[in-house]
Order: sequence, then structure tokens, then C-alpha cells
Amino acid sequence: MFAVVEIGGRQYKVTQNDKIDVELLETEEGKTMTFDKVLLVSDNDKDANIGMPYVKGASVEAKVVKHFKGEKIRVFKFTPKKRYKKTQGHRQNYTQLEITGITA
Repeated sequence: MFAVVEIGGRQYKVTQNDKIDVELLETEEGKTMTFDKVLLVSDNDKDANIGMPYVKGASVEAKVVKHFKGEKIRVFKFTPKKRYKKTQGHRQNYTQLEITGITA
């Protein structure tokens, strides 16, 4: 069984016991969360329950494993012939979720 769920404005295809990295969620580690914005639920590849826009009565339960930062990204800005150079760095904050259950 798998589902397509919307978390933080992005869509993720999840199955039981998957670990996914999503943008930072304001919850404590070890807590259980329920997501009800399920776009699709399927037992196999042939039969799928597609929502318009969401599947009624479907939900995905997930446990917050940890909060962490991603890799550092370097941003370099340059304007030719003007002697302008600027380097910035950025690290995105993420939350790791473990999918504990999918209900249809």
C-alpha cells in the first residue's frame, strides 16, 4: 500500500516504514503526527483511490525522528565589468519523518 501525501506544500509518495526528509516542522522529536491531505491511496498498481483534491477519510501517520540541517549551498553573485562579487552560504533545516501507518 502506498499513498501520495501533501506535507508543507510538497507532495511525497510514501509507504509503510519509509523515512522521508521534509522541510522543518514545528514539532518535538518523538511525537506522532497525522496528515489528512492525502491525494492518492493505492493497494497495488492497478487500483487507486484518487481524491478531488483529497481522499475523504484517508490519513497518514508519521513519527518525528529528528531535526537536522542539509548540506551547505554556496550562492555566488557576479556582475561583469562592475567589480561586484558576493558569496553567500545557505543550509536548509529539515525534519525526518518515519511513516507508521496509512489508513484509507
